[in-house]
Amino acid sequence: MRGAGVVRQRRAQRPLRIGILCASTVLAALASAPADAADAPEVVQTVCAACHGPDGNSVAPTFPKLAGLQVEYLEKQMREFLSGKRKNEIMDASLPALKSADLTAVAAYYAGQTPAAGTVSDEKLAAAGKALFDDGNTASGVPSCSGCHLPTGAGNERYPRLAGQHATYTAAQVQAFKTGARSNDKARVMRAVAARMTDEEIAAVAEYIAGL
Repeated sequence: MRGAGVVRQRRAQRPLRIGILCASTVLAALASAPADAADAPEVVQTVCAACHGPDGNSVAPTFPKLAGLQVEYLEKQMREFLSGKRKNEIMDASLPALKSADLTAVAAYYAGQTPAAGTVSDEKLAAAGKALFDDGNTASGVPSCSGCHLPTGAGNERYPRLAGQHATYTAAQVQAFKTGARSNDKARVMRAVAARMTDEEIAAVAEYIAGL
Protein backbone atom coordinates (compact mmCIF):
# COMPACT_ATOMS: atom_id res chain seq x y z
CA MET A 1 0.00 0.00 0.00
CA ARG A 2 2.88 2.36 0.78
CA GLY A 3 4.33 1.79 -2.71
CA ALA A 4 0.98 2.61 -4.35
CA GLY A 5 0.80 5.81 -2.35
CA VAL A 6 4.22 6.88 -3.59
CA VAL A 7 3.16 6.23 -7.19
CA ARG A 8 0.01 8.31 -6.74
CA GLN A 9 2.04 11.12 -5.19
CA ARG A 10 4.50 11.10 -8.09
CA ARG A 11 1.67 11.18 -10.63
CA ALA A 12 0.04 14.10 -8.84
CA GLN A 13 3.32 16.02 -9.01
CA ARG A 14 3.70 15.62 -12.80
CA PRO A 15 1.62 18.70 -13.83
CA LEU A 16 3.54 20.80 -11.29
CA ARG A 17 6.89 19.56 -12.65
CA ILE A 18 5.81 20.35 -16.22
CA GLY A 19 4.73 23.81 -15.09
CA ILE A 20 8.05 24.44 -13.37
CA LEU A 21 9.90 23.33 -16.51
CA CYS A 22 7.83 25.69 -18.67
CA ALA A 23 8.34 28.57 -16.26
CA SER A 24 12.09 27.93 -16.20
CA THR A 25 12.22 27.93 -20.00
CA VAL A 26 10.26 31.17 -20.11
CA LEU A 27 12.48 32.88 -17.56
CA ALA A 28 15.57 31.84 -19.51
CA ALA A 29 14.07 33.47 -22.60
CA LEU A 30 13.17 36.81 -21.02
CA ALA A 31 16.42 38.53 -21.83
CA SER A 32 16.39 37.48 -25.49
CA ALA A 33 12.69 37.95 -26.33
CA PRO A 34 12.34 40.50 -29.13
CA ALA A 35 10.23 43.61 -28.59
CA ASP A 36 9.25 44.26 -32.20
CA ALA A 37 5.68 43.23 -33.03
CA ALA A 38 6.88 42.02 -36.42
CA ASP A 39 8.88 39.33 -34.64
CA ALA A 40 5.83 37.46 -33.32
CA PRO A 41 7.05 34.03 -34.50
CA GLU A 42 10.32 34.53 -32.60
CA VAL A 43 8.44 35.68 -29.50
CA VAL A 44 6.33 32.55 -29.74
CA GLN A 45 9.41 30.34 -30.04
CA THR A 46 11.29 31.91 -27.14
CA VAL A 47 8.45 32.65 -24.73
CA CYS A 48 5.30 30.67 -25.55
CA ALA A 49 6.21 27.44 -27.32
CA ALA A 50 7.51 25.57 -24.26
CA CYS A 51 3.98 25.29 -22.89
CA HIS A 52 1.64 25.95 -25.83
CA GLY A 53 3.68 24.51 -28.69
CA PRO A 54 5.15 26.42 -31.66
CA ASP A 55 1.89 26.03 -33.58
CA GLY A 56 -0.44 26.49 -30.62
CA ASN A 57 -1.28 22.80 -30.28
CA SER A 58 -0.03 22.04 -26.80
CA VAL A 59 0.80 18.45 -25.91
CA ALA A 60 0.25 18.64 -22.15
CA PRO A 61 -3.48 18.55 -21.31
CA THR A 62 -3.05 21.13 -18.54
CA PHE A 63 -1.94 23.79 -21.04
CA PRO A 64 -4.55 25.11 -23.48
CA LYS A 65 -4.41 24.80 -27.23
CA LEU A 66 -4.20 28.32 -28.66
CA ALA A 67 -4.29 27.48 -32.37
CA GLY A 68 -7.38 28.92 -34.03
CA LEU A 69 -8.54 30.90 -31.01
CA GLN A 70 -9.90 34.34 -31.86
CA VAL A 71 -7.44 37.25 -31.86
CA GLU A 72 -9.76 39.32 -29.68
CA TYR A 73 -10.00 36.58 -27.07
CA LEU A 74 -6.28 35.80 -26.99
CA GLU A 75 -5.28 39.44 -26.68
CA LYS A 76 -7.86 40.03 -23.96
CA GLN A 77 -6.54 37.10 -21.93
CA MET A 78 -2.91 38.22 -22.24
CA ARG A 79 -3.76 41.77 -21.21
CA GLU A 80 -5.74 40.52 -18.23
CA PHE A 81 -2.88 38.27 -17.13
CA LEU A 82 -0.63 41.34 -17.32
CA SER A 83 -3.06 43.47 -15.33
CA GLY A 84 -3.64 40.79 -12.72
CA LYS A 85 -7.33 40.43 -13.54
CA ARG A 86 -6.62 36.82 -14.49
CA LYS A 87 -4.00 34.95 -12.49
CA ASN A 88 -1.67 32.04 -13.25
CA GLU A 89 1.84 31.55 -11.89
CA ILE A 90 3.34 30.40 -15.18
CA MET A 91 1.71 33.18 -17.18
CA ASP A 92 2.78 35.71 -14.58
CA ALA A 93 6.36 34.65 -15.27
CA SER A 94 6.09 34.74 -19.06
CA LEU A 95 4.02 37.77 -19.99
CA PRO A 96 6.40 40.45 -18.68
CA ALA A 97 8.64 39.35 -21.55
CA LEU A 98 6.11 40.70 -24.03
CA LYS A 99 5.84 44.39 -24.73
CA SER A 100 2.25 45.60 -25.10
CA ALA A 101 2.86 46.13 -28.81
CA ASP A 102 3.61 42.41 -29.20
CA LEU A 103 0.31 41.14 -27.86
CA THR A 104 -1.81 41.70 -30.95
CA ALA A 105 0.86 40.16 -33.18
CA VAL A 106 1.27 37.10 -30.97
CA ALA A 107 -2.50 36.67 -30.75
CA ALA A 108 -2.78 36.93 -34.53
CA TYR A 109 0.02 34.41 -34.97
CA TYR A 110 -1.71 31.76 -32.87
CA ALA A 111 -5.14 32.59 -34.29
CA GLY A 112 -3.77 31.84 -37.74
CA GLN A 113 -2.49 28.37 -36.83
CA THR A 114 -4.45 25.22 -37.69
CA PRO A 115 -6.02 23.55 -34.64
CA ALA A 116 -5.18 19.88 -34.20
CA ALA A 117 -8.09 17.51 -33.80
CA GLY A 118 -8.90 16.54 -30.24
CA THR A 119 -9.66 13.08 -28.94
CA VAL A 120 -12.35 11.54 -26.75
CA SER A 121 -11.35 8.89 -24.24
CA ASP A 122 -14.82 8.17 -22.82
CA GLU A 123 -17.56 7.91 -25.45
CA LYS A 124 -20.37 7.52 -22.90
CA LEU A 125 -19.27 10.62 -21.01
CA ALA A 126 -18.95 12.55 -24.27
CA ALA A 127 -22.49 11.58 -25.26
CA ALA A 128 -23.81 13.03 -22.01
CA GLY A 129 -21.73 16.13 -22.67
CA LYS A 130 -23.20 16.53 -26.15
CA ALA A 131 -26.72 16.70 -24.72
CA LEU A 132 -25.63 19.48 -22.36
CA PHE A 133 -23.63 21.30 -25.01
CA ASP A 134 -26.55 21.26 -27.47
CA ASP A 135 -29.52 21.68 -25.15
CA GLY A 136 -28.33 22.57 -21.66
CA ASN A 137 -30.23 21.41 -18.59
CA THR A 138 -33.64 23.04 -18.37
CA ALA A 139 -34.28 21.58 -14.92
CA SER A 140 -31.31 23.36 -13.34
CA GLY A 141 -31.22 26.36 -15.64
CA VAL A 142 -27.95 25.51 -17.41
CA PRO A 143 -28.08 27.03 -20.92
CA SER A 144 -26.67 25.26 -23.95
CA CYS A 145 -23.00 25.91 -24.68
CA SER A 146 -23.79 26.06 -28.39
CA GLY A 147 -25.82 29.22 -27.92
CA CYS A 148 -22.64 31.24 -27.35
CA HIS A 149 -19.85 29.04 -28.71
CA LEU A 150 -21.82 27.79 -31.76
CA PRO A 151 -22.85 24.17 -32.44
CA THR A 152 -19.43 23.39 -33.89
CA GLY A 153 -17.60 24.95 -30.95
CA ALA A 154 -15.91 27.41 -33.34
CA GLY A 155 -16.93 30.44 -31.28
CA ASN A 156 -16.88 34.05 -32.48
CA GLU A 157 -15.33 37.41 -31.60
CA ARG A 158 -17.08 37.51 -28.24
CA TYR A 159 -16.97 33.85 -27.20
CA PRO A 160 -13.84 31.75 -27.79
CA ARG A 161 -13.35 28.63 -29.84
CA LEU A 162 -13.75 25.50 -27.71
CA ALA A 163 -13.58 22.73 -30.30
CA GLY A 164 -10.78 20.24 -29.71
CA GLN A 165 -9.59 21.80 -26.45
CA HIS A 166 -8.04 19.44 -23.90
CA ALA A 167 -10.76 18.07 -21.60
CA THR A 168 -8.49 18.48 -18.57
CA TYR A 169 -7.96 22.17 -19.29
CA THR A 170 -11.62 22.88 -20.11
CA ALA A 171 -12.86 21.20 -16.96
CA ALA A 172 -10.33 23.07 -14.83
CA GLN A 173 -11.43 26.44 -16.25
CA VAL A 174 -15.14 25.77 -15.76
CA GLN A 175 -14.41 24.69 -12.19
CA ALA A 176 -12.43 27.91 -11.70
CA PHE A 177 -15.41 29.94 -12.91
CA LYS A 178 -17.66 27.91 -10.62
CA THR A 179 -15.57 28.64 -7.51
CA GLY A 180 -14.80 32.22 -8.51
CA ALA A 181 -11.06 31.53 -8.79
CA ARG A 182 -11.38 32.83 -12.34
CA SER A 183 -13.44 35.99 -12.67
CA ASN A 184 -12.50 37.68 -15.95
CA ASP A 185 -15.63 36.66 -17.86
CA LYS A 186 -17.70 39.49 -19.34
CA ALA A 187 -20.92 40.20 -17.44
CA ARG A 188 -20.23 37.15 -15.20
CA VAL A 189 -21.69 34.90 -17.90
CA MET A 190 -19.43 31.88 -17.31
CA ARG A 191 -19.60 32.23 -13.55
CA ALA A 192 -23.39 32.19 -13.68
CA VAL A 193 -23.44 29.15 -15.96
CA ALA A 194 -20.76 27.19 -14.11
CA ALA A 195 -22.43 27.82 -10.75
CA ARG A 196 -25.42 25.78 -11.94
CA MET A 197 -23.37 22.86 -13.25
CA THR A 198 -22.53 19.73 -11.31
CA ASP A 199 -19.00 18.33 -11.35
CA GLU A 200 -20.29 15.45 -13.46
CA GLU A 201 -21.79 17.84 -16.02
CA ILE A 202 -18.55 19.81 -16.22
CA ALA A 203 -16.56 16.64 -16.87
CA ALA A 204 -19.06 15.48 -19.51
CA VAL A 205 -19.11 18.77 -21.43
CA ALA A 206 -15.32 18.99 -21.33
CA GLU A 207 -15.03 15.46 -22.74
CA TYR A 208 -17.45 16.24 -25.58
CA ILE A 209 -15.68 19.51 -26.44
CA ALA A 210 -12.38 17.65 -26.75
CA GLY A 211 -13.80 15.64 -29.62
CA LEU A 212 -15.42 18.47 -31.57
